[in-house]
Amino acid sequence: MANPKYAESTREMPVSETVNTLSDGTKVKVRAPRMRACDEKDEKGKLCAGHLKRWYFFGEEVKKQYGADAEIYRCERCRALYLPNPAEEPRTGTLSF
Repeated sequence: MANPKYAESTREMPVSETVNTLSDGTKVKVRAPRMRACDEKDEKGKLCAGHLKRWYFFGEEVKKQYGADAEIYRCERCRALYLPNPAEEPRTGTLSF
C-alpha cells in the first residue's frame, strides 16, 4: 500500500500566463492567486522558484506599456516580471495597524 502523504495530487495548480515579452527577452506574466515564487522553467525544465519582490525602478519600455505607477513584481533570480492578479485586491496600500 502506498503512503498517502506522497500520493499524486488531484488538484489543479494555477499557472501564471505569459502576457508579453520585452525587447530584451524578459518575460512578463500575470501572477497566479497568492503567488510568492517564480514558476519559470529554464531550458532543462528546472523550476526557478525565486522570490517575487515589488519592483519600483523599471525602465521606459515597462512604463510605456503598463504606466509609471504600475504594480510590478520581479523574480530575484531569473528577472522575469509579474503583473498582479486581477482577482486579488492591490497590495499598493499602506499597511495600517
